[in-house]
Amino acid sequence: MPHWITDPAPLHALIAAAPPSIGMDTEFVRERTYWPQLALVQIAGGDALPDDGILLVDPLLPGMADALAQLLSDTRILKVMHSASEDLIALKYYCNALPQPLFDTQIAAALCGVGAGLGYQRVLQELLGVTVDKGETRSDWLRRPLSASQLHYAADDVRHLDALHRTLCERLDALQRTAWLEEDCARMLANAAQDEGERWPHLGMRSAQFLDRDGQIRLLRLLRWRDTYARDHDRPRTWILDNELAQLLARTPPRDLSQLQSMFEGQPKAPRKLADQVLEALHTPLADENDLPPARGDDRDRNAYKKLQQAVAERSAELALPDGVLASRRWIEALQDGEDWPGALSGWRRAQLETRLAPILESLPSPTGGG
Repeated sequence: MPHWITDPAPLHALIAAAPPSIGMDTEFVRERTYWPQLALVQIAGGDALPDDGILLVDPLLPGMADALAQLLSDTRILKVMHSASEDLIALKYYCNALPQPLFDTQIAAALCGVGAGLGYQRVLQELLGVTVDKGETRSDWLRRPLSASQLHYAADDVRHLDALHRTLCERLDALQRTAWLEEDCARMLANAAQDEGERWPHLGMRSAQFLDRDGQIRLLRLLRWRDTYARDHDRPRTWILDNELAQLLARTPPRDLSQLQSMFEGQPKAPRKLADQVLEALHTPLADENDLPPARGDDRDRNAYKKLQQAVAERSAELALPDGVLASRRWIEALQDGEDWPGALSGWRRAQLETRLAPILESLPSPTGGG
């Protein structure tokens, strides 16, 4: 049976034992808050722990955050997790620490050619032939006590991580892609550590392409303000200002508070109590807004995009990588728009793609701004 931990002592003992690796997962709730509410931390410590080697840690109890932070920060111990990006946010917010070093089994499975973005259950089935229950996926993990079914489900989420890790390590070593995984995991940790929010959030709204450049700048101002307010007050972004209303205000900006309040009258979700702040955000220039990359639709050279996409697809096939792992559509479009191998396209991906894509990119006309 897994051990329900209500005292930091077992975590300190695990740190003292310093196993080479541990499996980790979290359960959190994020329905009514901006930040994930960490509700449970599962740890599989193998031989370093008694019985089945699984600790179910209640992070809501005194002393747990500090003990977890020490464990997360201990670089002697590799942390094996699956699809860790949201877990990192929860751990960073709660413990002010990140699991370093990190081995993400979802990323590893993609780099081994198993599949891109596969869930934990699917990867276990594909690689180990193991089936685990999915029944408690949408449980209320903040309630106490947790049910026997919840505890069983939570333990299963880490029970097989060690075997999965060993299998994936063998495949990565055989393919000489261990360094690729280390690079991708390090980038994910760096992004979580910066925690600065999206610089150009308007690019994530498809409707932004229908605004002119001034409208896109106004939308950027509103979305940046919304994100800051949501973070500071721990509320979901769309509870502060929904996307449809943000776009309306960006397209037809009110001149003054009276006009803004009139526009709010027909909007049931309008943030009436924040009207002053919305108006100020809408009309206050940002220091970097002139660098705004335009949200674009189908105005790119489609033939050029297809050539880039085909070159990526050919190299992906040669490497037996799933679609989207080597370069996603958004990354290809960023290159086409003139960005210099941004984000995840740097490093090993650039090494695999540059000789194929450089001739195509050099043949493109210089990108023009404006939208």
